[in-house]
Amino acid sequence: MLKQIVGAILTIVGVAVAIHTVIEPLYHTSSDGQPYSPFWNILNLLMVLSIILGLIFGYIRKKGIDGGDAITREYLAANIQFYGLLFVGILFFWNYFNLHSDAFTAIGEETVSLVWILIDASLPLLLGATGISLLRSSDE
Repeated sequence: MLKQIVGAILTIVGVAVAIHTVIEPLYHTSSDGQPYSPFWNILNLLMVLSIILGLIFGYIRKKGIDGGDAITREYLAANIQFYGLLFVGILFFWNYFNLHSDAFTAIGEETVSLVWILIDASLPLLLGATGISLLRSSDE
């Protein structure tokens, strides 16, 4: 039951991020003072929770499959989802802490925006795949 709840959360957050990434330019005009819509503050917190939950349950899934000699579809799916989410999570937290720290000036605003675009395009795919695999699992 816990896996299905977490799966639903991951899937919903993935869909929300995907939809908001596409529709934000339709309702928000970027300015120097406010380059992104305020809704990202809410979504970012949900993305933090989803990345952490996705990594925990992805690691559990990956560990349950590791150890065999044959490379199966399940093995590839579990490893790609876990390491993909780990990669995007590293980018997310790097950019997230950069967003909230004026002391970090090693990169320009253009780089920060590009990294957000990469995160917002790839995270829904990873959260959706992980969420759906949790929803389909029958144990627990």
